[in-house]
Amino acid sequence: MQLFLESVVIALNAIWANKMRSLLTVLGNIVAVTSIIAVVSLIQGLNGSVTQLIQNELGVDSFRVERSGITRSADEEDAQRNNPRVTLDDAKAIRRYSPLVKSIMATDDSGAQFAYRDRTIDSVQVTGVSSQYVDFPTYVIDRGRPITPIEVERNRALVIIGWDVADKLFGSQDPLDKVIKINGINFRVVGVNEKKGSMFGQSLDNFAVIPLGAYQRLFGARLYLSLAVMPRETGMMQAAMDETTVALRIGRRLKPKDRDNFGLISSESALDFYHSITNWIFSVLVGVVALSLVVGGIVIMNIMLMVVSERTSEIGLRKALGARRRDIMWQILTESITLSLAGGIIGTTLGFGVAFIMARVTPLPAAVELWSVVVGISMTAVVGLFFGLYPSMRAARLDPIEALRKE
Repeated sequence: MQLFLESVVIALNAIWANKMRSLLTVLGNIVAVTSIIAVVSLIQGLNGSVTQLIQNELGVDSFRVERSGITRSADEEDAQRNNPRVTLDDAKAIRRYSPLVKSIMATDDSGAQFAYRDRTIDSVQVTGVSSQYVDFPTYVIDRGRPITPIEVERNRALVIIGWDVADKLFGSQDPLDKVIKINGINFRVVGVNEKKGSMFGQSLDNFAVIPLGAYQRLFGARLYLSLAVMPRETGMMQAAMDETTVALRIGRRLKPKDRDNFGLISSESALDFYHSITNWIFSVLVGVVALSLVVGGIVIMNIMLMVVSERTSEIGLRKALGARRRDIMWQILTESITLSLAGGIIGTTLGFGVAFIMARVTPLPAAVELWSVVVGISMTAVVGLFFGLYPSMRAARLDPIEALRKE
């Protein structure tokens, strides 16, 4: 341990004595570690935000029937482009042929203008919902009450508004039972949804919920529906999705060889698709980091060979005084590892700095992961060890007599 500490002190003194040379030597390591720390922090921040968004929109205990599903190729996208619209008849088919399904919520959404007295808001997302929307956790009332299933079925002109809509239209006033205009049509506010926050700098509270029939009066009868489907039990998710597929094929009179002309999307499948994208980004990052580390390692090896050449007389003197080959080897190897680790530590600090700045000046979130720090610093230690082996072995093999002769 004492020998190790002495070697580290010698290495640090050598690095400090040649600050600029040392900085340029570990520049490759700094770039590599900065890249991996910054990108991993941003990806992990995105993972948390996107996971929460997908689970809030799709629900962890439900899935959606869409006109098209998740496409992974241009051919799949072309094939789904001509899929028919999802209709209420599809919902009836699912209810008829899928005993594992508990609830089905039909929805459609569009942008609209909201007005109350002299206040106006443009581009509010209006979602029309069917009566079973109360079975889904998508909307949580903070003030007031939900629209009852009977009111939805009777297409009452009632509305639940998001937090931002309530704040912009009413300010400090109580919005409940107030009459607002949506695209010029009167609706009475019965509830305010719980605040959802924002994602990537965009508010998640700029929305409103109205009965599906009232939505048709506003935007026309040609709906592009999405069906949220809830199994009777969470563990029945896959079985319910399989039953729904069969039900839709029967309802749409598809032949056995016909492809599915609809898409089923669960939060799990959406997250798998998202993670496949981020994994690809991470794979590219690993390639860039590996290249930077190899370049950095070669530079470190060259510098350590130069160090060995500069210290030939010193090494010869130490060997003449009784230093063993492993002592000489350990000293050079320790300096190589310490130099490489210094680059890793600087890169880690810069990586966190870049991620912090990105999170502050852009909508991108960032999350610091301890494992990324460990991986980043460990990689630089391994680089220092690997590329320091040859210079240290060369130093250990020096003949003390020949080394002392060199000036």
